[in-house]
Amino acid sequence: MLVAMSSLWAAGDLIVRREVLGLQPNEIAVAARTTGVWEGLPVYVVDDSPDQLVSYTAPGAELGFVDGSWPTPDGLHPWHGRSAWQGHGCLMVQRPEDHFAVWHFWEGPDRDFVCWYLNIQTAFLRNERGYDTQDLELDIVVFPDGAHVVKDAEVLDDRVAEGRFSAELVEWIRGYGDVLVSRLEAVGPWWDREWANWQPDPAWLNPRLPADWHV
Repeated sequence: MLVAMSSLWAAGDLIVRREVLGLQPNEIAVAARTTGVWEGLPVYVVDDSPDQLVSYTAPGAELGFVDGSWPTPDGLHPWHGRSAWQGHGCLMVQRPEDHFAVWHFWEGPDRDFVCWYLNIQTAFLRNERGYDTQDLELDIVVFPDGAHVVKDAEVLDDRVAEGRFSAELVEWIRGYGDVLVSRLEAVGPWWDREWANWQPDPAWLNPRLPADWHV
């Protein structure tokens, strides 16, 4: 059962992670061109404290989309053709003021850990159903040996052309990504790497969205 907002959530609570197009860091003074909730995903709370929120996208988690004329080539959310999360789940660790989350990925029949994504996204905002954020496209893939690669930098100019991002926001995203890369090169992975060994509750499968998740 999905739970409503409290000051902190309990482990095992099922909440909604929503993407809101138009959310951007407070450092960006330019108003967003398009705003609104356009994607939702039920996630389980693993740990919630004043310092961090850890949530988990389970296999088969329902993907929800809001119809509209969004600034994309076909007017739909880029994932609109998908109905559910495929493969192993994804663990997401994020701190309240950070504009990124550490996503953990596993693969194969033995659920071998593959990599982290530093998923650049707006700092999460709590609401009655869960939390809101907005993916900012740029990712930094970090492998267990510390090697890393920047992903999707080439699409940022396309997002400006589509009207999804402003030029000012893209400039900020690139700068923020540079800061994260510099930190990686200086100290390596600085987050808690023990989460790579975490195991989900076997019963956490195929969670559904509530009918009013987008309201």
